Amino acid sequence: MAEETTKNDVGLSSKTRSSRFWPSVLRWIPTSTDRIIAAEKCLLSVVKTPYVQEYVNIGSGPPGSKVRWFRSSSNEPRFINTVTFDSKRDSPTLVMIHGYGASQGFFFRNFDALASRFRVIAVDQLGWGGSSRPDFTCKSTEETEAWFIDSFEEWRKAKNLSNFILLGHSFGGYVAAKYALKHPEHVQHLILVGPAGFTSESDAMSEWVTRFRATWKGAVLNHLWESNFTPQKLVRGLGPWGPNIVRRYTSARFGRHSIGEILTEEESGLLTDYVYHTLAAKASGELCLKYIFSFGAFARMPLLLSAYEWKVPTTFIYGFQDWMNYQGAQEARKHMKVPCEIIRVPQAGHFVFIDNPTGFHSAVFYACRRFLTPDLHNESLPEGLTSA
Repeated sequence: MAEETTKNDVGLSSKTRSSRFWPSVLRWIPTSTDRIIAAEKCLLSVVKTPYVQEYVNIGSGPPGSKVRWFRSSSNEPRFINTVTFDSKRDSPTLVMIHGYGASQGFFFRNFDALASRFRVIAVDQLGWGGSSRPDFTCKSTEETEAWFIDSFEEWRKAKNLSNFILLGHSFGGYVAAKYALKHPEHVQHLILVGPAGFTSESDAMSEWVTRFRATWKGAVLNHLWESNFTPQKLVRGLGPWGPNIVRRYTSARFGRHSIGEILTEEESGLLTDYVYHTLAAKASGELCLKYIFSFGAFARMPLLLSAYEWKVPTTFIYGFQDWMNYQGAQEARKHMKVPCEIIRVPQAGHFVFIDNPTGFHSAVFYACRRFLTPDLHNESLPEGLTSA
């Protein structure tokens, strides 16, 4: 794989820099920002298409704001870790946003295929992956949404992008949808892959959650949720045993219990190392959880309520076994005033792009057919995919 890297130590704290001098075996949590980027580079070594990795400076605060980013007391600028596959420079631009607890490397099985038709740009959201991890100081749902939407908009300005296709997975789908609602002029098409945030506590399933909360187990779990206890905290708390827990998860989810195409031994090892380092690093963006969702993963400000405001044509993509319910998208479509389609991919769960990459690529190409093959107005849905 040919690779060009534009990586500097900008944006790293003195604490992070000094930690390099301590052997990782002597640290309770054996990770660092450098190791995240190194693990990313190793994971992307399986990608054949050349790419550029860079830190995009989004400044120390939004223009015109009286406060720096998220009440920070520092003038230190923040950076968004970005990878760009520019093999199709004159083709449509596809920007990809990862989900909760993930980062852009999760798309490693997709970059080659997508880069054959698009200029592909993938980002680590602020507070995740190799991006800056400011202290999370948001105190409300509105502030938390602004954390992600405004930082992404500053990234867009820094990259001088407009008229791009925006793809978001899971929580990244929630962020992408909220961004498109606020800045529709920049988004040509919206692709939401197993998006979170369409259901609320008024959903029928919430009755079960309400009953469960009344039990002692439910009360304990609800307290942990409201206390912002995240899976990442568990990984950090286990210290040097954390990597083994992550290895067990990736081996089970994408190996013996995989719904679709099982990872190779090499892919599994590289993904495990990458996932561990992104999870064990400083807590930041992960702390959004309780402000965006109530216990049971019900959105506090559901996207369904703003469906009538949608201004961007949208495609939803779900795996057949996705735990995110595609019926939320069906309900939203009833209220949308823009073109909307829902595609389901077989042999795939929530990580449809890992479980069935070929089916996922077919779904994305079909969703973007008016940009890729504008002369084919009546192109049929690819074999194996289902329209909901």
